This record gives sequence, structure tokens and C-alpha cells, in this order.
Amino acid sequence: MDDAVRTIQAFLEAVHPYDSLPKDELARVAGSFIRREYPAGALVYSLGDALEGLFLIKRGGVEVVDRNGALVSLLAPRNTFGERGLMRDGLAVTTARTTEDSVLLTLPKAEFQRLLAQFPAFERFFNRGRSAEGRDPQLATLKVSELIARRPVTCEPATSVAEAAKIMRDTKVSSLGVTEDGKLRGIVTIRDLSNRVLAEGRSPAVPVSQVMTADPVSLTPDALGSDILHLMLERGIGHLPIVEGERLVGMVTQTDLTRFQAVSSAVLIRDVASAESVEEMAAVTARIPQLLVQLIGGNHAHEVVTRLITDIADAVTRRLLRMAEDELGPAPAPYLWLACGSQGRQEQSGVSDQDNCMMIDDGASDADMEYFAKLAKIVSDGLHACGYVYCPGDMMATNERWRQRVSVWRDYFRRWIATPNPEAQMLASVMFDLRPIGGAARLYRDLQEETLAEASKNSIFVAHMVANSLKHTPPLGLIRGFATIRSGEHRHHIDMKHNGVVPVVDLGRVYALMGRIPAVNTRARLLAAGEAGVISHSGARDLVEAFDLIASMRLENQATLVRSGRKPDNFLAPSDLSDFERSHLRDAFVVVRTMQSAVGHNKGALT
Repeated sequence: MDDAVRTIQAFLEAVHPYDSLPKDELARVAGSFIRREYPAGALVYSLGDALEGLFLIKRGGVEVVDRNGALVSLLAPRNTFGERGLMRDGLAVTTARTTEDSVLLTLPKAEFQRLLAQFPAFERFFNRGRSAEGRDPQLATLKVSELIARRPVTCEPATSVAEAAKIMRDTKVSSLGVTEDGKLRGIVTIRDLSNRVLAEGRSPAVPVSQVMTADPVSLTPDALGSDILHLMLERGIGHLPIVEGERLVGMVTQTDLTRFQAVSSAVLIRDVASAESVEEMAAVTARIPQLLVQLIGGNHAHEVVTRLITDIADAVTRRLLRMAEDELGPAPAPYLWLACGSQGRQEQSGVSDQDNCMMIDDGASDADMEYFAKLAKIVSDGLHACGYVYCPGDMMATNERWRQRVSVWRDYFRRWIATPNPEAQMLASVMFDLRPIGGAARLYRDLQEETLAEASKNSIFVAHMVANSLKHTPPLGLIRGFATIRSGEHRHHIDMKHNGVVPVVDLGRVYALMGRIPAVNTRARLLAAGEAGVISHSGARDLVEAFDLIASMRLENQATLVRSGRKPDNFLAPSDLSDFERSHLRDAFVVVRTMQSAVGHNKGALT
């Protein structure tokens, strides 16, 4: 292998999905790439051109525009482009041009197609997680209100330019809205301070009213992302005020657009996979709230949103496992890291702690177990640093109880099933949502089948699990109202997790137990229960629709909180909803309560 190929291979090792390829395959792929250098402003391909392959930026930058010349993407090193055309008819659907001196790697079309066909991780990446080039329709059609990253920072017309500069520095913004009595009068940017104050030798004491852009062009929150792109390109501006009437409600910048295009589950997973430290991964996971806002703004189904967010947690966990093994050395025995809770069910939202455990091969010695204790601490501490905080109930692999050999786990499940006391019910509820994340998946496969079979045959255990599933009830009040929280910080709110989503999650788990359904995702369990006859088709349909509404409103509320500059949580005020929304939410809760009553009376489902 020559030095050029070695250099490309080293680069690919930090680029997803190439990092998932076996080493010998990665070496082969590295040798198939064609390396070319382009000067700034060079045309890479035009709309309608036959594409020779997939493009990967090694150094420099590329601008992608659509058929109307509107900006689609600004791409940086490790970004891929051209796959949309390759995966259709081989013709470019955009035009690409370098923005600076660049080095591009081209993977020949035949090689790209071979990798898609032979490697599932490669195929998933390009079919589900398209690059920034493929997200133009979402950006162009998204409402401007979904692009506002934070509340606007403002000053008054009489504010001195020196004070304005301090405000920008302290709030880390590049522009201020100049307002008077709440009404927008102008905008002042860092560029204005440079060109109109420093460059002209003016005093820092002059008011911003003398250097601001008065009556700036603006848009309303219901305008589209395409309106922003067109105005910025046509007028050469980088800051656009968003107003309702004359009131400033937000500021969208070129940085916001770049950030939007840089945030997708595929990009975040790629950045996690190439992170060299926990700090780098924490910087990636800090972008998840913005991803949540974008996915909700793009009208994605709740099960898609939570799946994509969970995929990032899975990638973080696997990267931490790899980093732990790099630090400690190879594992002395096969092991399996599993997630439970919302990560196990692939239902993570903008608020998640960590719930995990470890199964270890029975051949591991007592001395080997010390290695796994150290590994668990490295991974759990890393997850905490990345925002997946320690489980309040200590359901983590750092707890020796949840870091055991497979034979011990087999005994755990047998005892819980044989003696379903309150603790056993609680633990079984958590552990029935287990999903392998990294390691030897075979360690759990047989155990899951055995446990489902034994548990479903034990009528006493099933009855206890049914009773346990009825502990969380929908927040239904009298006379078509809601039973809201009565005191404290969340007074007059509904807990959309414990009284909204969890009752359905618990029902799904009971149905899976009754039907020996291996799925752990709640929606998948409900659908499978209907197909298996555990509940009626009409009952399954009604419950799925109720769950969809409840889960969607929970995520929409979290996205609203993020847009307002707050941390997402699970508390929703019914007063914030329209009469139509309140009516439908209550109807959904009624469906859940009816299904709980049915399973509690051993009737199974609605008919």
C-alpha cells in the first residue's frame, strides 16, 4: 500500500459510515478513491451531469445550489455529496462548486453501489441519513419560526456603540435588534461597528441610532425557509429580523442556517463516531435539542423522532465502549452492554437519563469481573458527561447487581417470575425492555426467549404485571377536564411522561408478555399484539392512534420549550392548548383508560 492510500485510509477511519467497514475492506475502499485538487470557485458538477461517483470533502469547502440557484448546503471536510443523483438515475440533481481551495475524494459509482449492497450499515446511512445536500426540501419549506435559535437580543436607539458591543460580546451574538417601546426600529451588527465606527474613527459614545440599519427588511414567523435563503442571497445580508406586526420576535442569521444544515442524526452520529474524547462527544450531544426542534418542525412522526434521537445515544454508548477498551485493553471474556428504559425501547426524547446493565459470559473469572467494573464506570461516567445523567434508581452497569454473568441474570429472571413481589414487578418491568447495544448479542438472545416463555406461562406473574401496569393512570378529571398537578413548580400542568406515555408503555409491555412478543418498542408491541390476537384489531388501532397523539404532543411541547430558550421537560399546561387540541388529547386519554380497564378485568381490549 502506497503512502497516498494510507493517508486516505487514515482519513476514512474517522468518517462515518466508512469507520464501520472491516479493516481489509476499508483498505480496499481507500485504494479505489480518486483524489483531486480544486481551486476556489471551481465547478465540481452541474445539474444534469452524469456523476462519476460519490464525493467526499477531505479539505476545503463546497457550495451546493438547486436548479434555481438557491443555496442548498455549505459543506465542510468529511461531508459527502452527490448521493441523491447516484441513488436515482446517476444524474446530478444539484450544482456543486468549491468555496475555497479544496481536496475532494471520489468513490467510483460501481464501488459505491457495491458497498450499498454488501454492507447494511453503509446502506442505512445513505438511505435513512442523507447528507446535507438531501435536506433542502425540509429547509426550504420549513417555517421561519422553526429556525429561530433563541430569543432576540435588543438595545434601545440611545444605547452607545460601546455598550452595544459589550452586549454582543456577553450574549455571544453578532447583531442586536434596536427597539423602542417594543417596536423594531433597526438592526446593528458587528460589521456595522467595524465599518461605520472603527473604520471611520467615530467615538464609541455615539448612539447606535447613528450607525444602525434603519427599517431593515424583515420576515414574519409564518414565512418559509426559502424566503430567508432568497433574501440573504439577493441582498447580500447575513442577519434577518423576524417580526410580528412591529414587534421583534427573533433573528435568523447565516450561522443559524449553517447550523440547521449541520444538525441531522446522521451528521451527529458521524461526529460521535470520530470523536477523540468525551468532551468532543458532549459537544455533539449538546446539539440534540436543536435536532429535536428541526425534526418536529419538519412534521416527522414521533416514532421517527425518538428513534433518531435514540440512535445517537446508541452511537455514544458504542464509542465509549470502544474508548474504554482502548484504555483498559481487550475484554478478558465476551460481554454485552444493554440499554433498558426509553433507550432500550428506542423512545428517547429531549429528556433522558441512563438505564443500562451488563451481561458477562459465564466463563469469566472473578479477576475478570474487576475489568468489567472499570469498563462500566468509564462508560457510565462518559454518558453522564454527554447529558445522559446517572439513573436516580441506580439501574446502571456500575451497580454490581446489574453487572453479572449470564447465569446470574437467568436466576434473576426466574426468581422474579416465581416470586412476583413489588420489587420483582418493578425490576421485571424495567428489564423486559432490554436491548443489546454493544458486545456479544448471543449472550442475551437465548435468555430473552426463555424468559418470555416462562413468564407468559405463569398466570400469577402475568396478573401481577397487569396490576403493576395500572399504577400510572391518564390525567382525567371530572366533567371533561384534566387532573393536573395541584402544587409546586408544575402546578396546573400534566405530566406527559408518567401520566401520558408511561401508561401506554406499560400496556405494551403486558401485551408483549402475553403474546411472547420479542419487540421492545412500544408502538411495535401494540401493532404486533393486534396481529397476534392478544388484543382486537380495533383495540390495537385505537390505542396506537391515542399513543401517537399523546407522544406527539409531548415532543411538540419539548420543542416549544427549546425554542423559548428553556430546557425540555415533560410538563404540559392544558391552558396552552386550543379547545380542539384539549378535546382530542382528552379523548386519547379516555382510550388509554378504557384499555387499562379492559386488561385489568381480563377482557383484553375494546371491541
